[in-house]
Amino acid sequence: MDNDQRQFQVGGFTIGLPGFGQPATGFQQFGPGGYGPPAGPPPGGPGQQQGFAGPPSGPPPATPPSPQSFSAGPAALGGAGGPAALAVDPGALFGCLFRYTYIILETGQRFWFYPVFIGRTSVAGWRWRPRQFRWVYTGFDTRLIRSFSC
Repeated sequence: MDNDQRQFQVGGFTIGLPGFGQPATGFQQFGPGGYGPPAGPPPGGPGQQQGFAGPPSGPPPATPPSPQSFSAGPAALGGAGGPAALAVDPGALFGCLFRYTYIILETGQRFWFYPVFIGRTSVAGWRWRPRQFRWVYTGFDTRLIRSFSC
């Protein structure tokens, strides 16, 4: 390998050393305050790069979980009761890694998600697009999550 092609393996991702012919690859700015995996699947398609988790093999469950199973409780789902949680702790999501997870955002959007990376302030994984009947790789700030269930 010549000097303008220096690359290193870090956590299963190939990193090109800046200033040696290639920009840094493998990691990029990912949400406020953190770095994470690439914002999209690696070149060559999902699952073809070491350390990259592809989408689930099939669609998520047909029905969303019951309101009682959500981490923030029924009040966060718009029901009567106490105040809703202000933010979801990213650590609470670790039990949902590589599991079907139903997410409700502060905007009211609801969707199935399959997390493959959880950072200090962000989460990345595969979001189910029912109209397209496929998984799409995405990431977002955990402060946007109102509640979740996995």
